Amino acid sequence: MDYQYIIDQLPYSEPFLFVDELLSVSEERISGTYIFKKDLFFYEGHFKNNPITPGVILTECMAQIGLVCLGVYLLKGDISSEKINFALSSTEIDFLLPVFPEEKVKVVSEKIYYRFNKLKCKVKMLNAKDETIAKGTISGMIVNRDLK
Repeated sequence: MDYQYIIDQLPYSEPFLFVDELLSVSEERISGTYIFKKDLFFYEGHFKNNPITPGVILTECMAQIGLVCLGVYLLKGDISSEKINFALSSTEIDFLLPVFPEEKVKVVSEKIYYRFNKLKCKVKMLNAKDETIAKGTISGMIVNRDLK
């Protein structure tokens, strides 16, 4: 499966798409990157004269790459993006280092389980020095819109 196909299936767009590229994808793990551009909307007020990426945005980036992209891959094109939603069900993330504007991060995710359309992953975010920025677990559900 083409990595760009996976990104194209995501239910996000600018300014809320936090995936630039996927580096590797398999049944068990995924990795990808994102650069936090300095003109992103949330830097204006977080924090005054010292912009730092909010933890909720770091979590979103980890979820988009580490959970949703992996979920799209695991579906293997069985359901089109128009018919599915991804619902975050739980997160437990430890934040260890800040992320500043223009910083490139790498997200690495390992599948813990995928059953009954629920995916749980062990996820970590690394900086350019390969230092761990954040780590934890993220769970979500893949919901078929036609089954509502």
